[in-house]
Amino acid sequence: MPTRPRSTVVFLYKMDLDNLLMVNGRRLYVEQCGSAEGEVVVFLHHGLGSTYSWKLQMPAFAKAGFRVIVYDRWGYGKSDPRPSLSVPDFRDDLEDLVALLDQLRMGKVTLVGHSDGGTISLYFALQNPHKVNRLVTIAAHIYVEPKMLPGIEGLRISFASDGRFREGLRRLHGEKTQAVFYNWYSGWVKPEHLTWDMRPLLAGITRPVLVVQGEADEHATPQHAKDIAASIPGAELWLEPGAGHMLPQEMSEEFNRRTLEFINLGSSSQKEARKPGK
Repeated sequence: MPTRPRSTVVFLYKMDLDNLLMVNGRRLYVEQCGSAEGEVVVFLHHGLGSTYSWKLQMPAFAKAGFRVIVYDRWGYGKSDPRPSLSVPDFRDDLEDLVALLDQLRMGKVTLVGHSDGGTISLYFALQNPHKVNRLVTIAAHIYVEPKMLPGIEGLRISFASDGRFREGLRRLHGEKTQAVFYNWYSGWVKPEHLTWDMRPLLAGITRPVLVVQGEADEHATPQHAKDIAASIPGAELWLEPGAGHMLPQEMSEEFNRRTLEFINLGSSSQKEARKPGK
């Protein structure tokens, strides 16, 4: 789920053809940075986000020695338009992620997913455990709780009445802005989604997971993150007092530090295991 973009956003929508890759018959905008030999971290943006959502993370993770991949999911940012979202199973997004990693010849990757991107990362780890090293979810959703629906409706009202809100989205998505918003809105408010629940599936995730959420998240209660962590064997939980839905942007330095600590723990163990005689 998204929240209102901050008024300080200065990115302007501008197409860069050099970063467009054809994936499953549609063009996806992809950015990469960091070491070509580093372990790969893939960032998955939130429900109204784009590659810009991770601008505070990309330099920090690249500096730490990782190969960083971020991309606009189909229908978002500089990627091709999309008629609708496959919510809540995100089947199209999962197919694109598999195809993108194959095209880039990636082996195992670490996924960092925010909100809808977090849900996608959970599904991906379930369906492709052989492709995942570690997993970090921020404000992911695994069922629809009562708090989510008023927040979704509040964003619809803001989109209809708040010019600054619309302009913030336009800077990210250009002429696709209206389609981006209403694809997301109409995808999540369907009554049949009230019975959707991933909890019975999550025990099948076998990779290390860090579950992150702000205790003041506008779209979910702390119990939601607790349920995610409790459903995944061995998962770690980080609930941050006072933080909202956009925790990676609100407190980027702390988020980067703690996430890198979690990822590096696994990276160090894997490197140690690869030493001769181990």
